[in-house]
Amino acid sequence: MKKGINIWSFPQGTTIAESIRIAKDAGFEGIELALNETGELSLEASEQEIRDIKARLEEAQLEIAGLATGLYWSYSMTSDSEATRTKAMDITRKQLELAANFGVDAILVIPGAVGVDFIPGSEVVDYDRAYDRALACISELASDAKAAGVSIALENVWNKFLLSPLELRTFIDTVNSEFVGSYFDVGNVVHSGYPEQWIRILDKRIKKVHFKDYRREAGGLYGFVDLLAGDVNYPAVVEALRSIGYNNYVIGEMIPGYTHHGKQIIYNTSRAMDAILGRIE
Repeated sequence: MKKGINIWSFPQGTTIAESIRIAKDAGFEGIELALNETGELSLEASEQEIRDIKARLEEAQLEIAGLATGLYWSYSMTSDSEATRTKAMDITRKQLELAANFGVDAILVIPGAVGVDFIPGSEVVDYDRAYDRALACISELASDAKAAGVSIALENVWNKFLLSPLELRTFIDTVNSEFVGSYFDVGNVVHSGYPEQWIRILDKRIKKVHFKDYRREAGGLYGFVDLLAGDVNYPAVVEALRSIGYNNYVIGEMIPGYTHHGKQIIYNTSRAMDAILGRIE
């Protein structure tokens, strides 16, 4: 398995260029970038901007570990609004286009939501309607993913949707495309389950993995803590990943960041991941 870091782990306002420099210095092999609505690497990203990012990565001898986006919290494939659902699919297509250009094998996609507690005023959608809409959207996008040669990897997030590994497995199998799978976030399931069980059940469907840690006792968003400070049984997680033959990137996605000396979380995460992956004693 290769060691990556998500760009959201860096202090707010850190440029892509600076994030690449810090990630390399901290000992990561790859960095996961994110598609934004405006600013760096936006929906309107130019060819020159993409070339510049690729050049900086090549200069640093760093790979792109994945391509994420937070835009699905604003544009959901399960929304009651057809225009919003269409926008969400357009975002996926842009992700696929950029990923193919960067040489990324999978993109992070949130397939919608029934409800989102941490976003005030978030739309609430009937579960059965959400399921049907998400299935229709992802099934249609599967052909775009195949054409791009990039997999759509569905992340398990706090969206009150696809709440068990059995349900997510069934959803992926119903789409029935080798270019649609799981973006498994280890920390996101700890409040209600056991990540090592999810890994064994999802098996080869897992395209990409996020490493986070979570302390059940704290609850809510306050439960997310530094790697090895929470309740994730990382020896069992690594054993499960190895048992299914997973050898792609594991990517640290650290929330919340540090109030002071924000860059230090990148270095601490790198060392923790080395311990988790058995690279140090």
